[in-house]
Amino acid sequence: MRPEKEFNTIFIRMKNNNLPSPLISMIPIAILVGMLAITIHLFGSDALGGGSQVCLLTATGVCAIIGMAGYKRKWKHFEKAITNNITGVSTALIILLIIGALSGAWMISGIVPTLIYYGIQIIHPNFFLVSTCLICCIVSIMTGSSWTTIATIGIALMGIGDAQGFAPGWTAGAIISGAYFGDKVSPLSDTTVLAASVTGTPLFSHIRYLLFTTIPSLIITLAIFTISGLMHNASDTGNIAEFTQALSEKFYISGWLMIVPIVTGILIAQKAPSLITLFISTALAVVFAVIFQPNLLAEIAGDAGSYGMTLTKGAFTTLFSSTNLDSGNAHINELIATRGMSGMMDTVWLILCAMCFGGGMTAGGMLESITRMFTRFIKGRVSIVSSTVASGLFLNICTADQYISIILTGNMFRDIYEENGYEGKLLGRTTEDAVTVTSPLIPWNTCGMTQATILNVPTTVYLPYCFFNYISPLMSILVAATGYSIVRRMKEKNTPEEVTA
Repeated sequence: MRPEKEFNTIFIRMKNNNLPSPLISMIPIAILVGMLAITIHLFGSDALGGGSQVCLLTATGVCAIIGMAGYKRKWKHFEKAITNNITGVSTALIILLIIGALSGAWMISGIVPTLIYYGIQIIHPNFFLVSTCLICCIVSIMTGSSWTTIATIGIALMGIGDAQGFAPGWTAGAIISGAYFGDKVSPLSDTTVLAASVTGTPLFSHIRYLLFTTIPSLIITLAIFTISGLMHNASDTGNIAEFTQALSEKFYISGWLMIVPIVTGILIAQKAPSLITLFISTALAVVFAVIFQPNLLAEIAGDAGSYGMTLTKGAFTTLFSSTNLDSGNAHINELIATRGMSGMMDTVWLILCAMCFGGGMTAGGMLESITRMFTRFIKGRVSIVSSTVASGLFLNICTADQYISIILTGNMFRDIYEENGYEGKLLGRTTEDAVTVTSPLIPWNTCGMTQATILNVPTTVYLPYCFFNYISPLMSILVAATGYSIVRRMKEKNTPEEVTA
């Protein structure tokens, strides 16, 4: 039995008659939402650098006060719940640090620039929108970050789209659709790692299961962008040549660099453990950086004595620290900038603080009380998935942060899915379908504000064209209705049984 499951059993469930009312249970969330609103107003996208964490810890304190003062909960129960929550994501935190190292290594080694170099050349005016979406898909998968994709290649594509006469909403919609596809399925994405961890699902198993809803959503999206592009008359691809030239001048572009993504893909297909796969991929990228980009490692390291020591210092710096290279092109400079392991620390301590809040809600009985509201509407497979989608979207709107919403949704529904015989990966997939991709559609969400600011396109303007982002949650419900690839573990026999429509 999981520690958190054991805790819920011996503590929360033995006090079912002493649970806070749903109204009382919403007080910490209401306070959290109010504080987040102020924090986001004051700090904008920088709220993740500390402001959101303060809000979460404050809301945790409110949970403790309500539980201890009003419902005779003991402090040791809050400590136990928080400790169990943090223990549950400990592996995810290690993975996030390795991802930070990997993203830096893949960039400096020239792997990501090579993919961009070849990918961007497929752009043709009639296929600009679909090409934009696909390019952002690739870049986001390789970087694991929708924000980085949008802030770099996305800005360049906005300029190309403007030159070709596309409305800003259409171009921004294609960029965001592609970027959040990659953010959703990339093993380098912190939201993907978080959703897998919260629901207790192995990372690559989570990603493979995501594809059952994500691929159909992407196909529909690409079809829409293809038809729209063919109906548009446009020309001028001069900016593309400038972009690719800047990349080729800064990096040694070679097809040999594709060995690393291929090896990584093979390891994923072989279901190798996440930590091993990411470590091997990072190590290979460092070796290829030494072979193909020694000049860049020397630029990062500066004067470190001997040639060997210079390359070593450059490689180590790439793994753990931020790097900023000058290519002579502002857009390229932003694209090739890396954060390393240190760049993941904001996410790491945000997760720690969010797990504290989740533990406070659990120990105070508030999470149980809120969950019971949703269970009233659960009568089958479709209703449980629909309730998850609705709650995830609701929390995304209320908390204005996708990380917090993922954690709260996972904690709220984990036991419900288990009690109804559904695997944790179904919860993980539904959570990502409902939370990760809808965050940029909410104007006051950190993602919505950031993307609108970066692209200089209001959220309300690009929202109608982010087809992937609002098709995904609908697809999650549709696939649940068909019963495709949904395994239910029957309590009586304790054996898996395939559920059909």
